[in-house]
Amino acid sequence: MKNLATYIDFVFCLIVLPAMMALSPIERWFHSFPSYMVCAGIWLYFIYIINRAFTIPFLFATRKNKICGFIVILLSIAGTFILSGIELYIPKPNIHDTGIVRHLPQFLQYQQALWTLFMIVEAFSFAVGLLIQTNIQKARRRAAEAERDKAEIELYKDQIKPHFMFNTLNSLYGLFLTGQPNALPSLEKFISMMRYIHTSSNRDLVQLYEEAEYIREYVDVQSLRLNEMTSVTLGIDIKNKDLMIPPMLLVTFVENCFKHGVSPIEKSRIIISLAQDDDTIQFTTSNRIFPMKRIGEHMGIDNCRKRLELLYPGKYELIINNNNDIFAVSLQIQLQS
Repeated sequence: MKNLATYIDFVFCLIVLPAMMALSPIERWFHSFPSYMVCAGIWLYFIYIINRAFTIPFLFATRKNKICGFIVILLSIAGTFILSGIELYIPKPNIHDTGIVRHLPQFLQYQQALWTLFMIVEAFSFAVGLLIQTNIQKARRRAAEAERDKAEIELYKDQIKPHFMFNTLNSLYGLFLTGQPNALPSLEKFISMMRYIHTSSNRDLVQLYEEAEYIREYVDVQSLRLNEMTSVTLGIDIKNKDLMIPPMLLVTFVENCFKHGVSPIEKSRIIISLAQDDDTIQFTTSNRIFPMKRIGEHMGIDNCRKRLELLYPGKYELIINNNNDIFAVSLQIQLQS
Protein backbone atom coordinates (compact mmCIF):
# COMPACT_ATOMS: atom_id res chain seq x y z
CA MET A 1 0.00 0.00 0.00
CA LYS A 2 2.93 2.31 0.66
CA ASN A 3 4.24 1.82 -2.89
CA LEU A 4 0.75 2.43 -4.29
CA ALA A 5 0.56 5.74 -2.40
CA THR A 6 3.93 6.75 -3.85
CA TYR A 7 2.73 5.95 -7.37
CA ILE A 8 -0.45 7.99 -6.82
CA ASP A 9 1.61 10.93 -5.57
CA PHE A 10 3.83 10.82 -8.67
CA VAL A 11 0.83 10.62 -10.99
CA PHE A 12 -0.83 13.60 -9.35
CA CYS A 13 2.30 15.75 -9.19
CA LEU A 14 3.58 14.92 -12.68
CA ILE A 15 0.33 14.49 -14.64
CA VAL A 16 -2.88 15.57 -12.89
CA LEU A 17 -1.79 18.92 -11.43
CA PRO A 18 0.14 20.07 -14.55
CA ALA A 19 -2.88 19.07 -16.68
CA MET A 20 -5.20 21.12 -14.48
CA MET A 21 -2.82 24.10 -14.75
CA ALA A 22 -2.78 23.74 -18.51
CA LEU A 23 -6.55 24.27 -18.62
CA SER A 24 -6.02 27.86 -17.49
CA PRO A 25 -4.27 30.57 -19.56
CA ILE A 26 -0.99 29.74 -17.87
CA GLU A 27 1.16 30.56 -20.90
CA ARG A 28 -0.09 34.15 -21.02
CA TRP A 29 0.24 34.56 -17.25
CA PHE A 30 3.69 32.98 -17.17
CA HIS A 31 4.85 35.30 -19.96
CA SER A 32 3.54 38.36 -18.12
CA PHE A 33 4.15 37.34 -14.47
CA PRO A 34 6.80 34.58 -14.41
CA SER A 35 7.85 35.05 -10.75
CA TYR A 36 4.26 34.89 -9.51
CA MET A 37 3.44 31.77 -11.51
CA VAL A 38 6.58 29.97 -10.26
CA CYS A 39 5.71 30.89 -6.66
CA ALA A 40 2.10 29.73 -7.11
CA GLY A 41 3.23 26.39 -8.57
CA ILE A 42 5.74 25.81 -5.76
CA TRP A 43 3.08 26.73 -3.19
CA LEU A 44 0.59 24.20 -4.58
CA TYR A 45 3.16 21.40 -4.61
CA PHE A 46 4.28 22.40 -1.10
CA ILE A 47 0.70 22.15 0.17
CA TYR A 48 0.28 18.69 -1.35
CA ILE A 49 3.51 17.39 0.21
CA ILE A 50 2.71 18.92 3.61
CA ASN A 51 -0.80 17.42 3.60
CA ARG A 52 0.43 13.97 2.66
CA ALA A 53 3.43 13.94 5.00
CA PHE A 54 2.10 15.74 8.07
CA THR A 55 -1.47 17.07 8.03
CA ILE A 56 -3.32 13.77 7.43
CA PRO A 57 -1.15 11.71 9.85
CA PHE A 58 -1.59 14.44 12.47
CA LEU A 59 -5.38 14.24 12.16
CA PHE A 60 -5.20 10.50 12.97
CA ALA A 61 -2.80 10.93 15.89
CA THR A 62 -3.18 12.27 19.42
CA ARG A 63 -5.35 15.21 20.40
CA LYS A 64 -2.36 17.55 20.46
CA ASN A 65 -1.31 16.49 16.96
CA LYS A 66 -4.91 16.89 15.71
CA ILE A 67 -4.74 20.54 16.76
CA CYS A 68 -1.46 20.90 14.87
CA GLY A 69 -3.11 19.37 11.80
CA PHE A 70 -5.97 21.87 11.89
CA ILE A 71 -3.47 24.71 12.35
CA VAL A 72 -1.58 23.57 9.23
CA ILE A 73 -4.85 23.58 7.26
CA LEU A 74 -5.65 27.11 8.42
CA LEU A 75 -2.13 28.28 7.57
CA SER A 76 -2.40 26.81 4.06
CA ILE A 77 -5.70 28.65 3.54
CA ALA A 78 -4.18 31.86 4.87
CA GLY A 79 -1.12 31.48 2.62
CA THR A 80 -3.32 30.94 -0.42
CA PHE A 81 -5.41 33.97 0.51
CA ILE A 82 -2.30 36.14 0.75
CA LEU A 83 -0.91 34.79 -2.52
CA SER A 84 -4.21 35.34 -4.34
CA GLY A 85 -4.43 38.85 -2.90
CA ILE A 86 -1.32 40.01 -4.73
CA GLU A 87 -2.44 42.51 -7.35
CA LEU A 88 -0.85 41.71 -10.67
CA TYR A 89 -2.84 44.18 -12.74
CA ILE A 90 -5.81 46.50 -12.45
CA PRO A 91 -8.69 45.39 -14.70
CA LYS A 92 -10.35 47.96 -16.90
CA PRO A 93 -13.80 49.01 -15.72
CA ASN A 94 -16.71 47.33 -17.41
CA ILE A 95 -19.20 49.81 -18.83
CA HIS A 96 -22.00 47.32 -18.15
CA ASP A 97 -21.25 47.49 -14.41
CA THR A 98 -21.95 51.21 -14.16
CA GLY A 99 -24.27 51.94 -11.26
CA ILE A 100 -24.13 48.40 -9.90
CA VAL A 101 -22.97 48.03 -6.28
CA ARG A 102 -21.09 44.76 -5.77
CA HIS A 103 -21.10 43.51 -2.14
CA LEU A 104 -18.32 40.99 -2.81
CA PRO A 105 -15.05 41.87 -4.52
CA GLN A 106 -14.78 40.58 -8.03
CA PHE A 107 -12.25 37.76 -8.36
CA LEU A 108 -9.86 38.06 -11.25
CA GLN A 109 -9.26 35.09 -13.49
CA TYR A 110 -5.82 34.22 -12.10
CA GLN A 111 -7.23 34.39 -8.55
CA GLN A 112 -10.07 32.05 -9.44
CA ALA A 113 -7.58 29.66 -11.04
CA LEU A 114 -5.35 29.70 -7.95
CA TRP A 115 -8.24 28.94 -5.58
CA THR A 116 -9.56 26.23 -7.90
CA LEU A 117 -6.17 24.53 -8.04
CA PHE A 118 -5.82 24.92 -4.27
CA MET A 119 -9.15 23.15 -3.69
CA ILE A 120 -8.14 20.37 -6.11
CA VAL A 121 -4.83 19.88 -4.31
CA GLU A 122 -6.56 19.85 -0.89
CA ALA A 123 -9.27 17.44 -1.99
CA PHE A 124 -6.90 15.03 -3.74
CA SER A 125 -4.28 15.01 -1.00
CA PHE A 126 -6.93 14.47 1.67
CA ALA A 127 -8.61 11.71 -0.33
CA VAL A 128 -5.33 9.83 -0.84
CA GLY A 129 -4.20 10.49 2.73
CA LEU A 130 -7.47 9.28 4.24
CA LEU A 131 -7.37 6.15 2.09
CA ILE A 132 -3.81 5.40 3.20
CA GLN A 133 -4.52 6.09 6.88
CA THR A 134 -7.64 3.93 6.77
CA ASN A 135 -5.64 1.03 5.40
CA ILE A 136 -2.92 1.64 8.00
CA GLN A 137 -5.52 1.52 10.77
CA LYS A 138 -6.96 -1.72 9.34
CA ALA A 139 -3.48 -3.26 9.16
CA ARG A 140 -2.80 -2.22 12.74
CA ARG A 141 -6.07 -3.76 13.90
CA ARG A 142 -5.27 -7.02 12.12
CA ALA A 143 -1.77 -7.10 13.60
CA ALA A 144 -3.17 -6.20 17.04
CA GLU A 145 -5.70 -9.02 16.78
CA ALA A 146 -2.92 -11.45 15.89
CA GLU A 147 -0.81 -10.27 18.83
CA ARG A 148 -3.86 -10.41 21.10
CA ASP A 149 -4.62 -13.97 20.07
CA LYS A 150 -1.00 -14.93 20.63
CA ALA A 151 -0.92 -13.28 24.05
CA GLU A 152 -4.23 -14.82 25.09
CA ILE A 153 -3.14 -18.28 24.00
CA GLU A 154 0.12 -17.97 25.92
CA LEU A 155 -1.67 -16.64 28.98
CA TYR A 156 -4.33 -19.32 28.78
CA LYS A 157 -1.64 -21.98 28.50
CA ASP A 158 0.03 -20.54 31.58
CA GLN A 159 -3.27 -20.48 33.46
CA ILE A 160 -4.00 -24.14 32.80
CA LYS A 161 -0.51 -25.40 33.48
CA PRO A 162 -0.69 -28.35 35.86
CA HIS A 163 1.16 -26.60 38.66
CA PHE A 164 -1.19 -23.58 38.53
CA MET A 165 -4.31 -25.72 38.48
CA PHE A 166 -2.96 -28.09 41.11
CA ASN A 167 -1.85 -25.36 43.50
CA THR A 168 -5.09 -23.41 43.13
CA LEU A 169 -7.38 -26.44 43.47
CA ASN A 170 -5.30 -27.77 46.35
CA SER A 171 -5.62 -24.41 48.13
CA LEU A 172 -9.37 -24.42 47.50
CA TYR A 173 -9.59 -28.00 48.80
CA GLY A 174 -7.78 -26.97 51.95
CA LEU A 175 -10.21 -24.10 52.50
CA PHE A 176 -13.21 -26.41 52.16
CA LEU A 177 -11.60 -29.13 54.31
CA THR A 178 -10.96 -26.75 57.17
CA GLY A 179 -14.34 -25.10 56.79
CA GLN A 180 -12.97 -21.65 56.02
CA PRO A 181 -15.73 -19.09 55.37
CA ASN A 182 -13.96 -17.78 52.25
CA ALA A 183 -13.85 -21.20 50.57
CA LEU A 184 -16.96 -20.80 48.46
CA PRO A 185 -16.22 -17.18 47.42
CA SER A 186 -12.70 -18.25 46.41
CA LEU A 187 -14.09 -21.05 44.27
CA GLU A 188 -16.53 -18.64 42.63
CA LYS A 189 -13.69 -16.25 41.84
CA PHE A 190 -11.66 -19.06 40.29
CA ILE A 191 -14.60 -20.12 38.11
CA SER A 192 -15.32 -16.49 37.14
CA MET A 193 -11.68 -15.97 36.22
CA MET A 194 -11.61 -19.00 33.93
CA ARG A 195 -14.92 -17.93 32.36
CA TYR A 196 -13.56 -14.44 31.66
CA ILE A 197 -10.59 -15.89 29.77
CA HIS A 198 -12.94 -17.73 27.44
CA THR A 199 -15.52 -14.98 26.89
CA SER A 200 -13.10 -12.07 26.49
CA SER A 201 -11.11 -13.87 23.79
CA ASN A 202 -14.05 -13.29 21.41
CA ARG A 203 -14.12 -9.52 21.93
CA ASP A 204 -11.79 -6.78 20.77
CA LEU A 205 -12.62 -4.53 23.72
CA VAL A 206 -14.05 -5.02 27.19
CA GLN A 207 -15.13 -2.51 29.79
CA LEU A 208 -12.30 -1.32 31.99
CA TYR A 209 -14.09 -2.37 35.17
CA GLU A 210 -14.40 -5.96 33.81
CA GLU A 211 -10.66 -6.12 33.28
CA ALA A 212 -10.17 -4.64 36.76
CA GLU A 213 -12.45 -7.27 38.31
CA TYR A 214 -10.52 -9.99 36.54
CA ILE A 215 -7.27 -8.60 37.95
CA ARG A 216 -8.84 -8.53 41.43
CA GLU A 217 -9.98 -12.16 41.11
CA TYR A 218 -6.62 -13.19 39.69
CA VAL A 219 -4.82 -11.63 42.66
CA ASP A 220 -7.21 -13.27 45.13
CA VAL A 221 -6.77 -16.70 43.57
CA GLN A 222 -3.00 -16.36 43.36
CA SER A 223 -2.89 -15.20 46.99
CA LEU A 224 -4.32 -18.54 48.11
CA ARG A 225 -0.94 -20.19 47.64
CA LEU A 226 1.06 -17.49 49.41
CA ASN A 227 2.27 -17.66 52.99
CA GLU A 228 2.86 -14.87 55.46
CA MET A 229 6.22 -13.99 53.84
CA THR A 230 4.49 -12.29 50.91
CA SER A 231 2.15 -9.31 51.19
CA VAL A 232 -0.01 -8.14 48.30
CA THR A 233 -1.45 -4.64 47.98
CA LEU A 234 -4.03 -4.02 45.27
CA GLY A 235 -5.55 -0.60 44.63
CA ILE A 236 -8.23 0.01 41.98
CA ASP A 237 -9.89 3.37 41.43
CA ILE A 238 -12.22 3.48 38.40
CA LYS A 239 -14.86 6.18 38.04
CA ASN A 240 -15.91 5.78 34.40
CA LYS A 241 -17.19 2.29 33.66
CA ASP A 242 -17.78 3.13 29.98
CA LEU A 243 -14.09 3.19 29.12
CA MET A 244 -13.06 0.26 26.94
CA ILE A 245 -9.75 -1.60 26.90
CA PRO A 246 -8.38 -4.65 25.03
CA PRO A 247 -8.88 -7.78 27.15
CA MET A 248 -5.99 -9.45 28.96
CA LEU A 249 -3.75 -6.41 28.37
CA LEU A 250 -2.85 -5.51 31.96
CA VAL A 251 -2.88 -8.92 33.57
CA THR A 252 0.42 -9.79 31.85
CA PHE A 253 2.23 -7.49 34.27
CA VAL A 254 0.24 -8.83 37.23
CA GLU A 255 1.11 -12.40 36.29
CA ASN A 256 4.77 -11.33 36.09
CA CYS A 257 4.62 -10.12 39.71
CA PHE A 258 3.51 -13.51 41.04
CA LYS A 259 5.91 -15.39 38.79
CA HIS A 260 9.06 -13.56 39.89
CA GLY A 261 8.12 -11.71 43.10
CA VAL A 262 7.23 -14.54 45.49
CA SER A 263 9.48 -16.45 47.89
CA PRO A 264 8.46 -18.96 50.61
CA ILE A 265 11.42 -18.03 52.86
CA GLU A 266 12.11 -14.33 52.21
CA LYS A 267 9.83 -11.40 52.82
CA SER A 268 8.49 -9.75 49.71
CA ARG A 269 5.83 -7.26 48.76
CA ILE A 270 3.76 -6.99 45.61
CA ILE A 271 2.08 -3.65 44.88
CA ILE A 272 -0.46 -3.29 42.07
CA SER A 273 -2.38 -0.10 41.30
CA LEU A 274 -4.93 0.81 38.63
CA ALA A 275 -6.33 4.36 38.53
CA GLN A 276 -8.47 6.16 35.98
CA ASP A 277 -8.61 9.90 35.36
CA ASP A 278 -10.97 11.07 32.61
CA ASP A 279 -9.94 9.03 29.55
CA THR A 280 -6.48 8.12 30.88
CA ILE A 281 -5.51 5.14 33.01
CA GLN A 282 -2.38 4.77 35.13
CA PHE A 283 -1.31 1.21 35.90
CA THR A 284 1.70 0.37 38.07
CA THR A 285 3.21 -2.77 39.55
CA SER A 286 6.19 -3.33 41.84
CA ASN A 287 7.75 -6.53 43.17
CA ARG A 288 10.99 -8.07 44.35
CA ILE A 289 12.86 -10.37 42.02
CA PHE A 290 13.67 -13.93 43.07
CA PRO A 291 16.34 -15.09 42.60
CA MET A 292 17.94 -11.71 43.22
CA LYS A 293 19.26 -10.87 39.76
CA ARG A 294 18.39 -8.61 36.89
CA ILE A 295 15.87 -10.10 34.52
CA GLY A 296 15.11 -9.11 30.98
CA GLU A 297 11.73 -8.36 29.56
CA HIS A 298 9.81 -11.59 29.15
CA MET A 299 7.91 -12.76 26.12
CA GLY A 300 4.58 -11.79 27.72
CA ILE A 301 5.74 -8.23 28.27
CA ASP A 302 7.18 -8.07 24.75
CA ASN A 303 3.82 -9.18 23.34
CA CYS A 304 2.05 -6.60 25.49
CA ARG A 305 4.38 -3.86 24.25
CA LYS A 306 3.62 -4.83 20.65
CA ARG A 307 -0.12 -4.72 21.31
CA LEU A 308 0.20 -1.29 22.90
CA GLU A 309 2.16 0.04 19.92
CA LEU A 310 -0.42 -1.34 17.49
CA LEU A 311 -3.50 -0.27 19.44
CA TYR A 312 -2.37 3.02 20.97
CA PRO A 313 0.49 4.46 18.88
CA GLY A 314 1.60 7.71 20.48
CA LYS A 315 -1.09 7.39 23.16
CA TYR A 316 0.71 5.32 25.76
CA GLU A 317 3.85 5.45 27.89
CA LEU A 318 5.42 2.28 29.25
CA ILE A 319 8.32 2.58 31.68
CA ILE A 320 10.00 -0.54 33.07
CA ASN A 321 12.62 -0.20 35.81
CA ASN A 322 14.75 -3.19 36.79
CA ASN A 323 16.95 -1.73 39.51
CA ASN A 324 18.74 -3.95 42.03
CA ASP A 325 16.15 -6.44 43.27
CA ILE A 326 12.99 -4.43 42.42
CA PHE A 327 11.07 -4.77 39.18
CA ALA A 328 8.66 -1.87 38.59
CA VAL A 329 6.26 -1.15 35.74
CA SER A 330 4.47 2.13 35.01
CA LEU A 331 1.97 2.21 32.17
CA GLN A 332 -0.17 5.17 31.12
CA ILE A 333 -2.73 4.83 28.31
CA GLN A 334 -5.06 7.41 26.81
CA LEU A 335 -8.26 5.49 26.13
CA GLN A 336 -11.43 6.55 24.32
CA SER A 337 -14.80 6.41 26.07
